[in-house]
Amino acid sequence: MIKSMTGFASLTHEDERATISVTLRAVNHRFLDVQLRLPPSLADLEPRVRTLLQKRLARGRVELAITVQLRTAAAPTVELNMEFARALSAALDEARQRGLISGTLAPGDLLRLPQAITIRDRVAEADPALEARLAASVEAAVEQALADLDAMRAREGTHLRADLEARRLTLATLVERLAAASDEGRGALERRLQERIREISFELPVDQAMIAQEIVRAAGRSDISEELTRFRGHLAHWEALEAGDEACGRKLDFLLQEMNREVNTIGAKADGLRVCELIIATKAELEKMREQVQNVE
Repeated sequence: MIKSMTGFASLTHEDERATISVTLRAVNHRFLDVQLRLPPSLADLEPRVRTLLQKRLARGRVELAITVQLRTAAAPTVELNMEFARALSAALDEARQRGLISGTLAPGDLLRLPQAITIRDRVAEADPALEARLAASVEAAVEQALADLDAMRAREGTHLRADLEARRLTLATLVERLAAASDEGRGALERRLQERIREISFELPVDQAMIAQEIVRAAGRSDISEELTRFRGHLAHWEALEAGDEACGRKLDFLLQEMNREVNTIGAKADGLRVCELIIATKAELEKMREQVQNVE
């Protein structure tokens, strides 16, 4: 099955406990490279989230970011710096005795002094049941984001498949033209050799049986039937991979390497005026397919 490696998904999951935001980005990469950004409170959940990604994705560089905002904020704690308050009260008493100030110390006076009052967030006590429900909600949000990402990659994959299938059919046509050009070239080679032998036989005695064997042997060196059979097999395998359910990007890349190797061998062995032109066209088409396959999961 052909899917694109690139995609994006973003969603927000809300319930009575928290608001969970999940963002997924995927780009091309030779292997599966997962980058996670989770809040410290979800650190224990990282292995499970990573496993979810590895089950659904075969390759690509994937970035997952999760944020969690709890609806019940922890009540703050307010602490009075007693040492500072006593020292401040004693200093004010002495100032009043000296007639420098009058009146008493009011609560508002303390609030204006950062050294007097400290406000801290209270650390919430761990609630295993609440943490388990939150973890389940996060996993559900990640699975939904993965489903959205997969749908986007599948839609882009249909365009990739259409392009690659058209090029596969072009390759099938080119390889048949190569087969025909090679047969013509081999036949022309045999005729040239026979004509040359006839010219020589007027001047020197020749063993016709031995000459015939040599002609067949020389023509056989340009036989590309094995390479053509393997190439056609690679094209059939390609079609089967496209129709399958598994990610096939790496296998398609390997098939292109094998087809390129067969084309090189055909170019070295085959004879004929049109062979060189067809080899160039085939290699150009293979290169275009190779570039496109780099986008396939």
